Amino acid sequence: MEYDKGIKNRLKRIEGQVRGVLSMLEEGQDCREIVIQLTAIRTAVDRTAGAVIGANLEHCIQEELEQGNSPNQVIKDAVELLVKSR
Repeated sequence: MEYDKGIKNRLKRIEGQVRGVLSMLEEGQDCREIVIQLTAIRTAVDRTAGAVIGANLEHCIQEELEQGNSPNQVIKDAVELLVKSR
């Protein structure tokens, strides 16, 4: 499956945020500011995981429907994956 440019851009943005936190640590910046940035990174990762799962779910459901199958198991697996990611 191919992922859209938006998901790749999200990951690049997260990568930049992580580099920024590393710089903050090296500079000895305030702990609160570092935690705020780490929380933003966690939120961005969670949203990206949701986008990846959502894109994959849409693709998998379409495949199941084309094969004449019920997409119920695919949906259950996606929900379980989302729960595990938290």
